[in-house]
Amino acid sequence: MFSKQYIAEVGLKREEVESFDRYPFSLAAVRPLEKLELHPAVTFFVGENGSGKSTLLEAIAVASGFNAEGGSKNFNFGTRESHSELHRYLRISKGLSRPQDGFFFRAESFFNVATEVESLGVSGYGDRSLHEQSHGESFLALMLNRFHGHGLYLLDEPEAALSPQRQLAILTRIHDLVRQKSQFIIATHSPILMAYPDAIIYEFSQEGIQQVAYQETEHYRITRNFLSNPERMMGILFEP
Repeated sequence: MFSKQYIAEVGLKREEVESFDRYPFSLAAVRPLEKLELHPAVTFFVGENGSGKSTLLEAIAVASGFNAEGGSKNFNFGTRESHSELHRYLRISKGLSRPQDGFFFRAESFFNVATEVESLGVSGYGDRSLHEQSHGESFLALMLNRFHGHGLYLLDEPEAALSPQRQLAILTRIHDLVRQKSQFIIATHSPILMAYPDAIIYEFSQEGIQQVAYQETEHYRITRNFLSNPERMMGILFEP
């Protein structure tokens, strides 16, 4: 479908899976997986907690050579072996170009990445230690200072510590990097981030993985309904 992206397609080597009754192959989103085509600019994985979106993103990252806890391909630390074996069963179809930069960000282990950056004395993350900033500030510093363009960037719930205003700032930075020939794969709950124009959105559910339009996502519909009439929503939620 596309040729300009760094990862064109992700497929599951179903013939090598011994059993779909064990984790992570038993996940509703993984069990029927055959292949997903990725957008050359931005692809979103969305869905409920436990739907498998972060598990698949992590597997793509590890299969692409990134450290399971996050960081660039040069990072090789590990504080706890907790990632699944799914990466061994993925088929990563690469595009015609090769990225010159790359990073795997995961909100839950970014503290460990910041510690590794500090211990190694790595430069290029701004003029302040990542640990001397709030979680949101440090992630914004990461994107502004460490992401250089022409890169493959995988982000797992980047909105976790960001205010709505900072999420808008991240959208602007994503667009800047896309114009510098970068590709993003993002697992998120944020209806602000997933509004990025012309992106592919894959929704993970008990029915598997389906491509949906932005307005069809549960995140958009719930947020729209709540903000259009919060009093009515409160009445429904708090009704005896």
